[in-house]
Amino acid sequence: MSTNSTQATASPFANPWLQLAVGVICMACVANLQYGWTLFVGPIDAKFHWGRAPIQVAFTIFVLIETWLIPVEGYLVDRFGPRWVVIGGAVLVAIAWVINSGADSLPILYVAAAIGGVGTGCVYGTCVGNALKWFPGRRGLAAGITASGFGAGAALTIGPISTMINSSGYEHAFLFFGLLQGAIVFVMAWAMLAAPQQLVAARVKMNQTSHGYSPAEVLRSPVFWVMYVMFVLVASGGLTMAASMAPIAKDFKIDKIPVELFGFVLPALVFALSLNRIFDGIGRPFFGWVSDQIGRENTMAIAFVIGAGALFALSNSGANPVLFVLVTALYFGVYGEIFSLFPATQGDTFGGKFAAANAGMLYTAKGTGALLVPIATAFAAAKGWHAVFYIGVGFNLLAAFIGIVVLKPMRVRHFINSRAKFNESGDLREPAASGAART
Repeated sequence: MSTNSTQATASPFANPWLQLAVGVICMACVANLQYGWTLFVGPIDAKFHWGRAPIQVAFTIFVLIETWLIPVEGYLVDRFGPRWVVIGGAVLVAIAWVINSGADSLPILYVAAAIGGVGTGCVYGTCVGNALKWFPGRRGLAAGITASGFGAGAALTIGPISTMINSSGYEHAFLFFGLLQGAIVFVMAWAMLAAPQQLVAARVKMNQTSHGYSPAEVLRSPVFWVMYVMFVLVASGGLTMAASMAPIAKDFKIDKIPVELFGFVLPALVFALSLNRIFDGIGRPFFGWVSDQIGRENTMAIAFVIGAGALFALSNSGANPVLFVLVTALYFGVYGEIFSLFPATQGDTFGGKFAAANAGMLYTAKGTGALLVPIATAFAAAKGWHAVFYIGVGFNLLAAFIGIVVLKPMRVRHFINSRAKFNESGDLREPAASGAART
């Protein structure tokens, strides 16, 4: 048991909802390293003329490092508790944007992206893994609320960052927000605690396992790899959109056109970015809660099909600035659910003991999906964004099909085998009869 876990019962912060709130704040403060990046691409290119695709390689490096090191960071969390991992992450995210503020070559930009990826991974993996442990009976909701901090956190600062870039230059924006966000995470980290061991080991629903599968056991499970493929299919489209919102709007010639909605008037790009973060943030806990009620795979299928429809509409009507704002908001509202549903599904399937490390291994699928971002950018330059959107439609529909036809029955068999092998209590007849509804 970690030191933090031992201290949990004595600390005033030893409350699941307080821990959830701390995690949300930390996530919100590192969100701009990903979702604010698109605002910097144009100004960097205007100053150095490196080209969009080479600049976007920094985004890919960031996501790769952020995701592929999370299993290691998750192991450290499972072993030593969340506090020190998040403190390290706070320092690194601040350093990354400070370096960005003075980067005058692509290699330096790439180094900063790697440092930022390590720091963001420390924060992201820790907060999601901790939420899964503090809420074993409502993992979908808990993971969704935590992930909403990352999804919606940038909504509060997209406008100020854009304003600061226009008034003081992108370099000043990197420096100011890097130090501010890093400082907030550093302070909040001291309140983070590991969940008590008896809570981590609890199994409160039929379609969960009480056995804590080790990372090595998880990697040998076909269920894990099916989820991994689904994650890659959906994440690749969302990451391409997140990294390319500004170039897409500019290519559609609508980025600076004023849009009036909900009593606000903003340039189409700024409006879209802000509304995207809000819908993304709302969608993560909403779909997490829905999945607690009707099942993980059923919820994934619904969201993925809606996402496919949004990309289809964007391809055909995205040149309309109002529709661009609304359709991209709808897309991100259903895209972000992968960051609540997949961790929750992993926690249900493989238990809570190694939840941080196991969720981290699955989260590397986001890094794999990020490999397609510069490819999509180059493909868009050759074939247009419409072709990229249609590929995204196909990926979403394929993921929905795999979830219902492949993953759902595989997980039912997994729970049956787990109960037989580890002598767990529980009866699968009830959830099986209702379509494994209460996953």
